[in-house]
Amino acid sequence: MTEGGERWWVRRPLAGDALFAAALVVLEVAFTLLTPREFWPRQLPSALGWSVLCAAPVVLRRVAPWPAVGAALATLAVPALLGHAPTSQSLTFLVLTYSMAVDRQVLPAVAATVLLWVPVAALNVLTPLDTGLDVGPAYLVLNNLLTALLAYAVGRAVRARRTSLRALRERARVAEQNQRSLAEQAVADERRRIARELHDVVAHHVSVMGVLATGARRVLRRDLAAADEAIATIEDTSRVTLRELRRLLDVLRTDAEPAADLTPQPGLAGIAALAEQVREAGLPVILEVADPVPAVEEGISLTVYRIVQEALTNALKHAGRATATVQLGVADGCLTVVVTDTGRGPRPEPDRIGHGLVGMRERVGLYGGVLHTGPRPGGGFRVYARIPVEPVGAVPT
Repeated sequence: MTEGGERWWVRRPLAGDALFAAALVVLEVAFTLLTPREFWPRQLPSALGWSVLCAAPVVLRRVAPWPAVGAALATLAVPALLGHAPTSQSLTFLVLTYSMAVDRQVLPAVAATVLLWVPVAALNVLTPLDTGLDVGPAYLVLNNLLTALLAYAVGRAVRARRTSLRALRERARVAEQNQRSLAEQAVADERRRIARELHDVVAHHVSVMGVLATGARRVLRRDLAAADEAIATIEDTSRVTLRELRRLLDVLRTDAEPAADLTPQPGLAGIAALAEQVREAGLPVILEVADPVPAVEEGISLTVYRIVQEALTNALKHAGRATATVQLGVADGCLTVVVTDTGRGPRPEPDRIGHGLVGMRERVGLYGGVLHTGPRPGGGFRVYARIPVEPVGAVPT
């Protein structure tokens, strides 16, 4: 049961137990009214006050159980003053024994039971009270012993049942979670299988378009009709490929992901604006970009943007008072990006790998590149990525 669905006396133990203590007093009053008048106390208001005093420890049974036990033991002086024991006192001892058996481990529960009932038995032997019944101390001690054992046994049984119910609820929750995980895994496996099949279809169509484009380029000056027919076929094939590609993306998109965003994806041209945003957030950024900005595929351009974004975000979070530098250039047919900072860097956590670093490594690996991350000599952090690139529009051999 959730916290919002708990009974109010569970959520407010002090108020609930105060009403419980009042109920014990009312029960004693009812019991007194049902007995013959010759057994009534001489002064009913005074007896009611003593009854309230003896029931008061019940108010603390959940918020302060051991002080409640001590207070109950202190009320054992009341029978010596009155000559008889209020009924609420016996009920209080029963309630406290039950409560300790339910809420505590075996040893504390047994200790509380012994601590409560041994003084009661001793008083019955040493200072027997006038109960109006012709019974000996041995009978009273045995009666107290059986009463204590019954309250303790009921409390332990309730505790065992509650523990069993909690275990069953936890097992049901785990089983439901496992079932949901298995279902999600089955859906993911099926989506991957469909994605592989669609990938083969898309790759086939793209290969056909490449062959047709090559043929059209070769016969363009010699046979315009054949070139026109090849280009028309490329047009039709491109439409089919686009539809299949959209289906592929729909299959790969999970339910938790938002719908496709129609705004253009950021790239190399957006790194300057990104650096300015980070500067406004409080981290000075030095941007060193090759002039002119290299023209690369959109996918690589997006990958570089995400690497810079993740690196600057981490520097903003962990570097403290520092300066970041972003270097972007092309060398030996590869696009290189280096992001460094002069801060303290993230705290070392060998058992934890950040999702951002994993995402950067996956993006770089997709294009056959390499990624190195780690502390800089002398302080700070460094992110280095190197991605092979081809000129946009180049025809693969």
